[in-house]
Amino acid sequence: MSKQKIRKVVLAYSGGLDTSVILRWIKDYYDCEVVAYCADVGQGDETDGLEEKALKTGASKLYIEDLREEFAREFVFPMMRANAIYEGYYLLGTSIARPVIARKQVEIARREGADAVAHGATGKGNDQVRFELTFARLGPELKVIAPWRNPEWPFKGRADMIAYAASHDIPVPVTAEKPYSMDRNLVHISYEGGILEDPWREPYNDMFRLTVAPEQAPDQAEYVEVEYAAGDPVAINGERLSPARIIERANEIGGRHGVGRADLVENRYVGIKSRGVYESPGITILFHGHRAVEQLALDREVMHLRDGLTPRYAEMVYNGHWFAPERESLQALIDDTQKNVAGTARLKLFKGGVWIAGRKSPNSLYDPEIASFEEAGGYDQSDAEGFIRLSALRLRALARLDERRRSK
Repeated sequence: MSKQKIRKVVLAYSGGLDTSVILRWIKDYYDCEVVAYCADVGQGDETDGLEEKALKTGASKLYIEDLREEFAREFVFPMMRANAIYEGYYLLGTSIARPVIARKQVEIARREGADAVAHGATGKGNDQVRFELTFARLGPELKVIAPWRNPEWPFKGRADMIAYAASHDIPVPVTAEKPYSMDRNLVHISYEGGILEDPWREPYNDMFRLTVAPEQAPDQAEYVEVEYAAGDPVAINGERLSPARIIERANEIGGRHGVGRADLVENRYVGIKSRGVYESPGITILFHGHRAVEQLALDREVMHLRDGLTPRYAEMVYNGHWFAPERESLQALIDDTQKNVAGTARLKLFKGGVWIAGRKSPNSLYDPEIASFEEAGGYDQSDAEGFIRLSALRLRALARLDERRRSK
């Protein structure tokens, strides 16, 4: 495969091991200008000192773009309206961050007049798909550099890259003692690789950053109230906050109670099983609150229809199809289901658990007079007899067929 001619590339850069090594390698291999770009999607102080590091490593400049509010408002909240969870455990924190990062990367590439974009995702993972499907939809004219898929990429794994970084005086946060990979944003922190590649091995407790261990959480339960409008959280404990701040506040509250840890061997899009450990305290709280309000305000058949589509929606997010027409069409349906999802959920947090303690909604479809065991409330119980007879017609037909077969 012949080497592409590259004049200027915009690299998605975190300052971690992979992208630090990749920055230097791309600059040397292609003999081109490298513009580093870091998206602030809620990784905290990880952006501190990044400009000096990027320039020292070989970048011509560094963009740090604060995407926290648009990330929360335009990506996380729409996903939460769908109650999307991948394979029963994963709240899609890394998956949902990639399209917002890649969208801004295309914008910067055009602003800089770059002819290429680059990412540090490996050829074994999902992120390469998430980045490149976004590039294909939003910046199809740009060349894509994926060093891990280049046959001339000299590194076999992270140990080689740690040695390379040391030899080139590139500081990285990964060591041989703690060689797992970490990715942080508003939604979660994910951990994978290194010691975590043994699915029988429990993670070190000092690995976690957002949550205390459940057994070390307070012995007193805490109640939190979350208010929703059109399916989105708008206030916590009576305080109205922006989308990003609501997630941050929920992270603070859930973190001190050990809420939101998950350990999953998941099925990657490329067909590999991979072990990932996640901590998502805030989104876990907001997920349970959303479901609580929906229980009152969402029609039964509408809820069941949406819930039937949720696994497919979660797969679209996981597989990088955020900007694909099928996700956009499904989003329109989901958003329509959320018009009346308004109200407040009261949640109880204790030792890693989240329980619904109460819910109320101005759009409630719950009628205590009809539901009560104490009153008729205008419900004629004898109506159920005909309903059951009609529902049982097909079962009676099957029973008669079974009897004819047995009699032969």
